[in-house]
Amino acid sequence: MALRWLSAAAALASAAPPAGAQQVRELGIQAVGTLSDPALAIGGVYAGWRPARRARLSASFGLGESGGETAWRGELLGHFLLAPTRREGSEVYVAGGVAAVGGRVDRGYMVLAVGIEGRPGAGSGWFAEAGVGGGARLAAGYRWRWFPSWWALAR
Repeated sequence: MALRWLSAAAALASAAPPAGAQQVRELGIQAVGTLSDPALAIGGVYAGWRPARRARLSASFGLGESGGETAWRGELLGHFLLAPTRREGSEVYVAGGVAAVGGRVDRGYMVLAVGIEGRPGAGSGWFAEAGVGGGARLAAGYRWRWFPSWWALAR
């Protein structure tokens, strides 16, 4: 009996795609500005991963200027997507997490943001965010997405 269960488990494991292949992946470019003392303006790269339909985890890093000096900012955010499969139009999402800033000031911040994203269920789209995290925070950019094969069936 135990051998049957092991055989069935082995068959299921070999038939299932790898867990990483089931996730949506994203890469992008973005600009982030914070209105604080001193103000910060950076441009950088973004990477995102959707472990579930309405959830996204993202990491970003950028270089720019703050108070006349070179500065950097890195962020780790969790997103909640309201309409993740929409292929046309836009959708709203909320995000929260942490940021680290270096340059004229070396600080860490909590980040809270509300964003709007164009075509979140399509291969690419723009985004814009407003929130707080090191002062008032504004971000905008463009994301490219790679979807697993089952994504089209789930709409």
